[in-house]
Amino acid sequence: MATTNKRPPIDKSAIRDAATIIVLRDAKARPSVLMGQRGAGAAFMPGKFVFPGGAVDDNDAAVPVTSLSPLDEARLANESTRAPVALAAAAIRELWEETGQVLGHPGQWSDPPQGWRGFAATGHVPHAAALQFFFRAVTPAGRPRRFDARFFLADVDHLKTDPDDFSNAEDELAHLQWVPLADARRFNLPFITQVVLAELASHIARGGTPVSVPFFRNDDEAHLVSRLAGQSPLEQ
Repeated sequence: MATTNKRPPIDKSAIRDAATIIVLRDAKARPSVLMGQRGAGAAFMPGKFVFPGGAVDDNDAAVPVTSLSPLDEARLANESTRAPVALAAAAIRELWEETGQVLGHPGQWSDPPQGWRGFAATGHVPHAAALQFFFRAVTPAGRPRRFDARFFLADVDHLKTDPDDFSNAEDELAHLQWVPLADARRFNLPFITQVVLAELASHIARGGTPVSVPFFRNDDEAHLVSRLAGQSPLEQ
């Protein structure tokens, strides 16, 4: 009997690891975040304004990348089977693909894997040390695609590119722009993005390093928000 190399169909109901990046600008004066609009025909969150992000690829674990902080490394290692730096690298890759922005530092690649060749051509390697593990959320059951997403926070000052130049972006997100937190509710946002933005506003007001990371579990009717490293409920 003849054999083929045809792969089995992907189970789209399975939960996939994902990484999202929140780039913050002018935190002390007029804080804003980098967002774009997903296409109307997108399978996941069509028409919504979102942060750059997407599924983690296996190649994300095979790139040269600076280390996360020891605290974030430990937090991610405790709740993921993925290498923490792979999650961080995925967020940086998605930022590059969807906005054309480079979060990295000068460095050379011996053999960039697929998905990273454009980034490598800029002469940078991903700079995970600039990221802070900020939020985690799981897509509710019943959605056509489900993700276990880790949200990372980065300051605009770590970008190596002009923050207003999106000419190198792919076409996955339209209307790329810096959205002021004060105006964000005017946009067509997913509910989870509204939750993250509320947490971000609180974080900016508090300052310092969060003592724990919110986890939007989506495993009960109340969509319980708990905190990693302590699991105490988030006050509503």
